[in-house]
Amino acid sequence: MATTTPTQPRPSAGRPEPAEPRRIGGGLLDPKMLWKSLPSALAKLDPRVQVKNPVMFVVEVGAALSTYSAISTETAFAWTIAVWLWLTVVFANLAEAVAEGRGKAQAATLRRTKQETVARRLVNWKPGATSISVEEVPGTALALGDHVVVEAGQIIPGDGDVVEGVASVDESAITGESAPVIRESGGDRSAVTGGTKVLSDRIVVRITSKPGETFIDRMIALVEGASRQKTPNEVALNILLASLTIVFLLAVVTLQPMAFYSGAPQSIVIMVALVVALIPTTIGALLSAIGIAGMDRLVQRNVLAMSGRAVEAAGDVNTLLLDKTGTITIGNRQASEFLPVNGVSVEELADAAQLSSLADYTPEGRSIVVLAKQQFGLRERSEGELPGATFVEFTAQTRMSGVDLHDGRQVRKGASSAVREWVRESGGTLPPELGQMVDGISSAGGTPLVVAEKHNGTARALGVIHLKDIVKEGIRERFAELRKMGIRTVMITGDNPLTARAIAEESGVDDFLAEATPEDKMALIRKEQEGGHLVAMTGDGTNDAPALAQADVGVAMNTGTSAAKEAGNMVDLDSNPTKLIEIVEIGKQLLITRGALTTFSIANDVAKYFAMLPAMFASVYPGLRHLNIMGLHSPTSAITSAIVFNALIIIALIPLSLRGVRYTPSSASALLRRNLWIYGLGGLIIPFIGIKLIDLIVMNIPGIGS
Repeated sequence: MATTTPTQPRPSAGRPEPAEPRRIGGGLLDPKMLWKSLPSALAKLDPRVQVKNPVMFVVEVGAALSTYSAISTETAFAWTIAVWLWLTVVFANLAEAVAEGRGKAQAATLRRTKQETVARRLVNWKPGATSISVEEVPGTALALGDHVVVEAGQIIPGDGDVVEGVASVDESAITGESAPVIRESGGDRSAVTGGTKVLSDRIVVRITSKPGETFIDRMIALVEGASRQKTPNEVALNILLASLTIVFLLAVVTLQPMAFYSGAPQSIVIMVALVVALIPTTIGALLSAIGIAGMDRLVQRNVLAMSGRAVEAAGDVNTLLLDKTGTITIGNRQASEFLPVNGVSVEELADAAQLSSLADYTPEGRSIVVLAKQQFGLRERSEGELPGATFVEFTAQTRMSGVDLHDGRQVRKGASSAVREWVRESGGTLPPELGQMVDGISSAGGTPLVVAEKHNGTARALGVIHLKDIVKEGIRERFAELRKMGIRTVMITGDNPLTARAIAEESGVDDFLAEATPEDKMALIRKEQEGGHLVAMTGDGTNDAPALAQADVGVAMNTGTSAAKEAGNMVDLDSNPTKLIEIVEIGKQLLITRGALTTFSIANDVAKYFAMLPAMFASVYPGLRHLNIMGLHSPTSAITSAIVFNALIIIALIPLSLRGVRYTPSSASALLRRNLWIYGLGGLIIPFIGIKLIDLIVMNIPGIGS
C-alpha cells in the first residue's frame, strides 16, 4: 500500500513509562529459582551432556556403579553412598542451572520487549525529500539497507542508523532507564535499536540488521548462555581437572591389588567413594557456573559481553585507554574563576559576565551564570527584568554572546580572539595584563573567555573567565586503585599537549595521548600489544571502530554508531565511559573467584585423605589408625561422612560462585597471599570440622555407624 506522508514533526508524546526492570532480584539461593532450575539440573544427568564435564562424568559413572552394587548387596551403607553420589552430580548440575536460570529470566524479560511491528518502508528514499512514498510491510520483511520512517508513538522495527531527523527515543526496554534519549542523524548518536519507541518528532532509519539478528536477539542469546563458549583459561582448567581425575583413577585402581592382598575391606562402593573423594569435585562442579555468573554480573550492570573470552580478557588487562571527556572529566568545561583587569572589581566583572551569558545556552554559558550566583549572590535576570534589552545569542560563527541594554551599554563575552577584535573595532584598547591572563590560563590547560563592554562610545576589556575541565570526583582514587592492580591508564584526548598534561596531572593518569587521531589510537594499541600487554578501550564513533576491533577489550557505547558496536566485543547499554573500570574489576573478580575455589577444592581433599585411607586399611595396618586424627567412629561412617560433606560443600558454595569472591584492588602477590590464607587454609580446616560433625550424626544410623 502506498501513501504520501508529510514531514512535519509531531508533538512530544511525553516521558515513557518506566520499563520492567531487567535485573533479577531474589537471593542467590532463592528457593523459587532453585525449584525452577531443578528440572534443568535433572535433564543435565544425560551422559551426553555430562561428558562435557570430565570430573562430574566420573562421579556420575561412579554413582551408577554404586547403585548397581547397592541393588546387589542391599546394604544401607551402599545405598547411602549411591544416593549421595547422585546428589553430588545433581548439586553440580544445579549450580550451572541456577546460573543459566538467572540469564533465562533476564532473557524472558527481554523477549517481552520484542514486538512484531509494521514497518513503514520508504520507496526510493533520498535525503531532503519533502514528500515520501511509503509502503507498510511486516518488520520481518525488512532487508539490509532499507529505509523506514518512524514517528512519535511508533516502535522502531529494526536496528539501524538515523539518516534524517532528530527524535526523543524510549530505550528503557534494553537499558531499564526510563529517561528518554536523543537520537539524530550524523555524529556519534545515530544508532537506534529495534524494539525501542520514538516519543517525539520523526526520524528516517536505515536498517543495518537482518530479521532475527537484531541487537535484542543477540542479547537474548547471550544472556541465556546459548552462545557462551568456554574461555581459554576455562578450557585449560578443564584439561587440568581431567588430568588430575585420570591420575587419581589410576592411583585408586593400583590400590585394589594391595587391598586384595592385605585383606582390607573392598567393594565397588568403597572404590568409587575413594575416587570421588580424591578428585577435585568441588571446582569441577562449580567451574561452569562461575563463567556464566561472570557474564551475568556484566549484564546486571547493563553491559553486554559478546563472549566469555572478552570478560576473561578484561580480567587480564594491563593498559586502559580512556577518553578524557565524559570519562575523566564531567564532559563540559565549567567556569571556575573571574579574573578582572586592573581598575575593575571582581564583582563588576562577575555582573558583566553573567549579563553577557544570559543568551548563551551552552553548558559553559550556564556555568558562568551559576558561578556568579554562587560567589556573589547575583541572581539570574530574565528578559522581562531588562526592558528594551536586545540579547545576542552565542553562535559558532561569532563565538560571542552578550546583551545590548536600553541605556546604550553593550556587553560581550566569548573567545579571546573574537572579543579582543570586537574591542578594537569599537575603538577600544586592550590592557597589557589581559594577554598575560589569557596565556596563563591556556598554559594551565584551561580555556580563557574574555568579557568586555562598550558604553558611551568607549569599549574596554573587563577581565577573563577561567573555564576548566572538571575532573570527576574520586577519579584520582580509582586510578590509584588500578595502579595497585598493575594496570596502566592512558588518557586519550584531542586537546593540545598543554591542556592534556594539566588534566593528566590533576586526574592522576599514568600517561596521555594529545591531539589523538584514529591512526594514533591504533598505533598506541599495537605498541602496547607488541609489548605483551592486553589493552581495553571505549569508543562510540565510526572513527573508533578500527581501534575497538584491535583492542583486546573494546567497549562500544550503545549511543554510538552501528560500526562501533559491531567492532567492539562489549556494548555498554548505559553509554557510560567510566563503566570500563567496572568491567575490568568484574573480569578480575571472575579470575579470582575461579582461582580461589580451585584452591579451596584442592585443599579440602586433604581432609578426605585422612578420612578415607585409615578407613580402608587401618584394620590390616593398625599403624594407620594414627592418621584418624578426626577420631571418626568407623570405616563406614568415615567414608559416608566424607561423601556427604563432598556433596554439601558444593551446594554451600553456589552463592559464592554466582556472586563472586569479593575483589579488593591490590597487587597479584597480595591477592595470591589472601587467597592462600582464606581459601587454602579454609579449605584445609573446614572439611575436618564438617566431616567430624557429619560423622557424629551418621555413627548412630544402623548399617552405617557400626
